[in-house]
Amino acid sequence: MTFQPVIPTGGLVGWRFLQRTYDSQFQAFSSSTINERDNRYFLENIGKIETAEQLVSDRRLLQVALGAFGLEGDLDNRFFVRKILEDGTSADDALSNRLADKRYREFSDAFGFGPGQIRRTGFAFLMEQVAQDNMTARFEISVGESDETMRIALYAQHALTELAQENVSVDTKWFDLMGRPPLRSMMETALGLPSSFGQLDIDKQLVEFKDRLLRLTGSDDLAQFTDEDAATRLTDTYLARSQIAQLQSTISPAQTALILLGAV
Repeated sequence: MTFQPVIPTGGLVGWRFLQRTYDSQFQAFSSSTINERDNRYFLENIGKIETAEQLVSDRRLLQVALGAFGLEGDLDNRFFVRKILEDGTSADDALSNRLADKRYREFSDAFGFGPGQIRRTGFAFLMEQVAQDNMTARFEISVGESDETMRIALYAQHALTELAQENVSVDTKWFDLMGRPPLRSMMETALGLPSSFGQLDIDKQLVEFKDRLLRLTGSDDLAQFTDEDAATRLTDTYLARSQIAQLQSTISPAQTALILLGAV
């Protein structure tokens, strides 16, 4: 049996509750029978894996490996996943380097099966981190079953900070964000961008993203989100805008305002 996270309500009120109870809820979730069993199986067996073929052939191991990077949807795409792993990340034409979603590059790099790379499955401390990341992702998925905006907000708390800390140019960080569906969704909502925005040329999207963030925060640099307060303000804006959109489809503007005021 798996513990189901408790989300009593949506929006900012629900988010504040989830923040206050996160540690206890995550512990209960991690300790549930299924999650504990899968975690133990991964840690006991991943060190024996020496090739990408061996990894994709073990569904239980692959589920944890993909889940750690939010790629659990590719569990049945064994040929594709094997190609990602075997190509590695060193060559410019490696498959993971040609995909917009940079999580594939992180996934491939984590196991080190590519040309010239060091296989990492034998390093227990690295695999323990993969197992922990998978548990975090599973918890976020479980939260998302009740409220998808909460799942995205939880993911952004660590993913946005990690992206902000990368030692690359301002534009490179933005392109990376645009290639991560959860972060992109959060930023589009927080900045009030329409659903048709993704149809624009990628360079025009970059300009608009930067301009909107500049107007909202005073800076177009994602490095600002290394600061916890800045990340918190963006998350609150995302959740408030998401809640407004949901409420406006069902109730009057006056009722919406009263509910949002109660969340402050």
